[in-house]
Amino acid sequence: MAVSDETESPTTTADTKDPRHAAVRARWAVTAVFFLNGMIISAWIARVPSIQADLRCSDGELGLILSTFGVAAIVAMQFVGALVGRLGSALVIRTTLLIAPLLLACVGLSHNAAALAVSLLLLGASHGTIDVAMSAHAVAVERTLKRPVMNGCHAAWGISAVLSSLIGAGSTRAGISPGTQFAVMGAVLLLAAVPATARLLPSATDRGPAPRTPEAGQTKTNRRAGWRGPVLVFGALGGILMVCEGAVNNWSGIFLHHERGSTLAAASLGYTAYVACQSAGRLVGDRLNRRYPAVTLFRTSAVIGVLGLAVAVLVPSGTAAVIGFGVLGIGTALPLPMLFSAAGHAGGDGPGAAAFVSRFTTFTYGGVLLGPPLVGWCAELTGLGWTLTVLIPLMAVVAFKARIVAVADEGRADTA
Repeated sequence: MAVSDETESPTTTADTKDPRHAAVRARWAVTAVFFLNGMIISAWIARVPSIQADLRCSDGELGLILSTFGVAAIVAMQFVGALVGRLGSALVIRTTLLIAPLLLACVGLSHNAAALAVSLLLLGASHGTIDVAMSAHAVAVERTLKRPVMNGCHAAWGISAVLSSLIGAGSTRAGISPGTQFAVMGAVLLLAAVPATARLLPSATDRGPAPRTPEAGQTKTNRRAGWRGPVLVFGALGGILMVCEGAVNNWSGIFLHHERGSTLAAASLGYTAYVACQSAGRLVGDRLNRRYPAVTLFRTSAVIGVLGLAVAVLVPSGTAAVIGFGVLGIGTALPLPMLFSAAGHAGGDGPGAAAFVSRFTTFTYGGVLLGPPLVGWCAELTGLGWTLTVLIPLMAVVAFKARIVAVADEGRADTA
């Protein structure tokens, strides 16, 4: 795998004499990219109520405006494989991470619904681009280091999302407008983006034609490969996980309040337990992934998730439900980052990795966007408890298909 590029800086060129040392630095650089991306996206999400009040949008108008973000992200993801093949993931990350803070400021400074829709459209496109590029770069780091790093990257994203949400809550309480908050945060994040991306792997690392997949018997994979085979399996499993996560994020509080009789204050504990346990699991995920085979760890985690969800929705107790959602958080902590890693390794060590990640991410975004409303529509017909119960066998499917992540171990072992 190429680790140098004549257009890189002298410092980067020097690092190519010791590729492993460069990869260690790149590991922390890409982790910082995940952190900054989480800060940007969570900042505007936390201030959505304030923005709605400022612009006097109805719920329907706001929903239509917010949809532009997700649609733009999904569309942009389809072109990232080609961008990485032409420019390399490092350059795509650097460019997008310099643009995204400016777009965040534009979101906050939007004075009407049309301006907000355009700003969110552009921010969504930038987010979709960097989301794929940073995951592809993490896969490249894993190949060079020959050990997992994806769980730590996702943990950094989760921590930054919590921090950014707290900043938003504090700004709201202090009476600071979204425009002022986003302008200040945008400036800080823009300055942080330069050193954060300075130690990414050279652009030549994943630029050029994609090689074969690591799976024996597979045909040559490139960034134009169709939506078939492993891509669909990776995507289906990722979609299931994100539907379950979206259900907890949006419906656990309602379930606890309406179905288990919890107070409104206590109803939020289900989501809190889920996020806290998921973040804790991801902090130790890479260490566990180095110690145990990927298939064993993935299946064990998914089974824990099945048990946690079963306790949450089947045991008629508010306390049990909170505990169950926490256990579900532990169970879902590792499978999604492991699927991101496996999808990238299945695509090869060039732009094919970005192509596979972009398609996989399309499914996960689909789960995020469609999961919560689907749960709501089904709950209207059968009740929320029965609807959440249906997710239990879906989680069991994830555990059953654990063998697909074996490609990640093979990819990290590849010395090509």
